[in-house]
Amino acid sequence: MRGFLSPAVRPQVTDTQRAFSALSRHRRTKLARAAQTTLVKADQWGRGGAAAPEVAKALETGLKAIGKKK
Repeated sequence: MRGFLSPAVRPQVTDTQRAFSALSRHRRTKLARAAQTTLVKADQWGRGGAAAPEVAKALETGLKAIGKKK
């Protein structure tokens, strides 16, 4: 019973994943549809969870496209 002495395992969240989590639900839904995935899977990726590489790349691309509008 020494498990409490080890540090917690935390997922490494990137800046793009933090930016995705900060978006509104409507915007996250639109990005998830563009990436051809569900909002649940996209939110899991935003929290640092596992996602398919093509889904992760599509979400990152969508996030970059949002930032370029000015």
